[in-house]
Amino acid sequence: MNSYQLLAALKGLGHINNERDPWWWPDSGSLRVVVGALLTQQTRWEKVEQSLANLRQAQCLTLSALADADVAGLRRLIAPSGFYNTKAERLTKLAQNMRRDFGDFDTFRQQVSRAWLLNQAGIGPETADSILCYACYRPVMVADAYSQRLLHALGVHAPDYASVQNWLLDGLQSHSRKVADLYRPAIGTARVYARFHGKIVEYCKHHSRGKRLDIAPLTDAIPSKL
Repeated sequence: MNSYQLLAALKGLGHINNERDPWWWPDSGSLRVVVGALLTQQTRWEKVEQSLANLRQAQCLTLSALADADVAGLRRLIAPSGFYNTKAERLTKLAQNMRRDFGDFDTFRQQVSRAWLLNQAGIGPETADSILCYACYRPVMVADAYSQRLLHALGVHAPDYASVQNWLLDGLQSHSRKVADLYRPAIGTARVYARFHGKIVEYCKHHSRGKRLDIAPLTDAIPSKL
């Protein structure tokens, strides 16, 4: 099995079920993706949505508002996401660094690098790649804990973030024409990667029973021939 077969199977099963955004992540292409990517660490997305709603109501979802925010007030707004002391400080510092180095969010989207993101407090490979993929529309494959869990259940040996990411990319790149055939009209490589990650997340959420992940529907749907 390769990642093209996995993508075809997930697509055949109807994932993504929730068409909340063409790129899957809510409010893609916006600063809200950057904020959400930081806040979602070690918590559930539902909690992040509560924090984002608080920030929106307080008119604190612009780069300038976050950079100039009172940290104590920011802590209260993002409290639903947990670890709010650390997250508030990191979010404010990130916004300040974005403004200092890029001036505005549009320039950030165009010019930011993975290395710059990884140099920011609290941003590791998964968060950096999520920002590049969903906020900046770069062709970057996110390889999160859901991806690693699914590959493990399927018997794929990929023990760390880089190996999961490489496995996901390898099959797509090796069978690029077949991947393109899955999407008519064409949606572009970056969006294929974005939606592939979304399909993996949704499959894992819908087919988890406690610590057990049911892969039977997926293995039945995986095409046997390339």
